[in-house]
Amino acid sequence: MRYEFDFSAPLSYWPDFVAGAATTLGLSLAATVFGFLLGVLCALGTTGRSAWLARLCGIYVEAIRNTPLLVQIFIVYFGLASVGVKVDAFTAATAALVINVGAYTAEIVRAGINSIHPGQLEAAECLGLSRLQVLTRIVLPPAIERVYPALTSQYVLLMLASSITSQISAEELTAVANRIQSDTFRSVETYLIVAAAYLVLSLVMRLVFWGASYIAFPRRRRIGTPI
Repeated sequence: MRYEFDFSAPLSYWPDFVAGAATTLGLSLAATVFGFLLGVLCALGTTGRSAWLARLCGIYVEAIRNTPLLVQIFIVYFGLASVGVKVDAFTAATAALVINVGAYTAEIVRAGINSIHPGQLEAAECLGLSRLQVLTRIVLPPAIERVYPALTSQYVLLMLASSITSQISAEELTAVANRIQSDTFRSVETYLIVAAAYLVLSLVMRLVFWGASYIAFPRRRRIGTPI
């Protein structure tokens, strides 16, 4: 029996695919921005002088990195509802993705911070710089520059992992595809279209991160290695 491909039926739903892709990008952008901020704060807490804060951040990182993303999404979505906090699927999905990627970002940024030579910190203290100035001028810029490729890869993986949020009916790309294939009975064609869409989104994100590196890291721009 030979299968005949017919993309006309699923492609007629192209506005739905576009809307799903926009939702996927929205989820990814929000999770990337807030996850990065959360991860940097946790990395600073882990490498800071406060033992209890470092222990608390370490527990968070290990708990998130050793449990499935889908379980975390269910805990946020159904857990909030069980205590009377009603949130829509998009908000719950965003919160779960932020919590998840924040833990991975924390470990990546922590590695960058640990790569800073102690002599640089001693020199900064000798110059009389405040702790905030040391963090914002001496520690974080080179640390993030060194781990930038790892961060960008993690955020692209986050965008791909956002497909799991279809399990709580977040109307992102995979959820839209599930609905379209059930309407058209063209599962193979529908998911091939979705696979191509995710590939395009991944390339677009990498291009955006590549362009951002030109702005954020002048030194790499001068030597021609932005990422």
